[in-house]
Amino acid sequence: MGYSKKIDFMLFSEKELPSEIWQSLVHELHRGSLDSKHPFRYSNLATIGKFGPEIRTVVVRSINKNFEFYIFTDSRSEKVAEITANPSATLHFYHPGKRAQIRIKAKAEIHRQNDLSEAFWSKVQGDAQKAYTSTLAPSTPISDPNQGFDWPEMSDDRFFCCFEIYPQNG
Repeated sequence: MGYSKKIDFMLFSEKELPSEIWQSLVHELHRGSLDSKHPFRYSNLATIGKFGPEIRTVVVRSINKNFEFYIFTDSRSEKVAEITANPSATLHFYHPGKRAQIRIKAKAEIHRQNDLSEAFWSKVQGDAQKAYTSTLAPSTPISDPNQGFDWPEMSDDRFFCCFEIYPQNG
């Protein structure tokens, strides 16, 4: 006995209008910001560093109705210095099951110790705050792995910051 099984590998079909494709992509990106298991939850963030392009994987925490992306980081990280020097950035998403790749050229704005960063900080709970309160700055060389587990007794938001990333034309 044989059976047939339809496998949906594509996010959209050739029959869909560009506006339908766009809405599908926007929907998937929004899902990624809400669902920790969705492939679009993670993005590659490219910036311009001192010696050329830099890229790293980041977590997309939120996308608003204006299609602005929000990513959290430690204000002592190299990417903050890179965005400060040059706000140009690119977000790259890949969905392996749908074979869909999205690249968004953007500008990034840093929010630290302001209303927006404080609103997001209030949603970072428990041990998740440790990602932004380590005694050592990100990328600090260590000689003993235990040095990477040094946090102050009380957590605060002094090193927490949020990138607001908004798409650019062209």
